[in-house]
Amino acid sequence: MKVSYDARTDTVTVIFKEGAAIAESEEDRPGVVLDYDERGELVSLEVVDASSRITEPRKVEFQTTT
Repeated sequence: MKVSYDARTDTVTVIFKEGAAIAESEEDRPGVVLDYDERGELVSLEVVDASSRITEPRKVEFQTTT
């Protein structure tokens, strides 16, 4: 999984399947775009206008549970 923030476009992108071709995109909610592959599986998600929707778009924390 890869998370990136593009300050130029103010967009946060979370990539779940790196290198997968996007066959379809859907705006699930205003400013939240879901990208799917040809099998309908979620490839990535984008948050548009991230600085107004996410507390700290430039900061990423990762946790796992046991």
